[in-house]
Amino acid sequence: MTKANLSEFLAVSDEVIAALDASQPVVALESTIISHGMPYPQNVETALSVEDKVREHGAVPATIAILNGSLYAGLSKQQIESIGKTGQDAIKVSRRDIPFILQHKNSIGSTTVAATMIIAAMAGIRVFATGGIGGVHRGAETSMDISADLSELGKTNVAVVCAGAKSILDIGLTREYLETQGVPVIGYQTDVWPAFYTRRTGFDVDYRLDTPEDVASVINNKMALDLQGGTVICVPVPADFAMDETVMDAAINQALKDMLARGITGKDTTPFLLEKIAEITGGNSLQTNIQLVLNNAKIASQIAKSLVAKSLEPSG
Repeated sequence: MTKANLSEFLAVSDEVIAALDASQPVVALESTIISHGMPYPQNVETALSVEDKVREHGAVPATIAILNGSLYAGLSKQQIESIGKTGQDAIKVSRRDIPFILQHKNSIGSTTVAATMIIAAMAGIRVFATGGIGGVHRGAETSMDISADLSELGKTNVAVVCAGAKSILDIGLTREYLETQGVPVIGYQTDVWPAFYTRRTGFDVDYRLDTPEDVASVINNKMALDLQGGTVICVPVPADFAMDETVMDAAINQALKDMLARGITGKDTTPFLLEKIAEITGGNSLQTNIQLVLNNAKIASQIAKSLVAKSLEPSG
């Protein structure tokens, strides 16, 4: 498919088009966090708060989803509300699913990290803020359960600002997989890989960068050299909202036992585990989830602004 006929499938909001045409910063946002990451109405409230956070820091939000047979970059409040009310009945969409969901004209498809990256790249958006990326699941040496997010990061040119990989995953194997895919992992003001609810793990990042300008320079260098693939920018959850590592480990282990007992596998694992962990922690993990997404949106907006500023600098 060429860029010329993408318009048959791609619906970009007027606000996002105007921003891109005027070389203003735009930040992509995923919709799976609305449908599968949180219960209603917190999911809708959080999605709108994240969009407000992006605007507050000088960028334009582009929440991404597949609705009524079109790939949307930039949703209305009514569309976000519809996804939130649909909840886990929305179709969770990754790369393999996109052509099929387009055929279902009345469907709601919420986009994972992988699908959001793809649609963002189609629309010309270079920065994407999310909660945590998918990764290699615990026990993957026998189940082979590895998120398509990781292979997408190896091929699609979008920078992903996240709080690391979700704590429910095998962080060590996720790091190894990203290295194999040639994906650089940047620690934003940190030397260690964060794990979603907690600020630290036993794993290092590839490089530490401390300012949006430095991150933007690296992204620009990568693009200028035509090095295909994304960049992971890991931002630890703000300290005031971080969970205790011992408490989280216990909650995750209990949730994993319950998941195995119920025989839950595949794309249903993450929403089940997040919901179960929220239940075990008395809702504390949900509040942490909300705060880390808001923080990631702020940092992503600052990086997007720096990217635009650098692109407007006179050459030579």
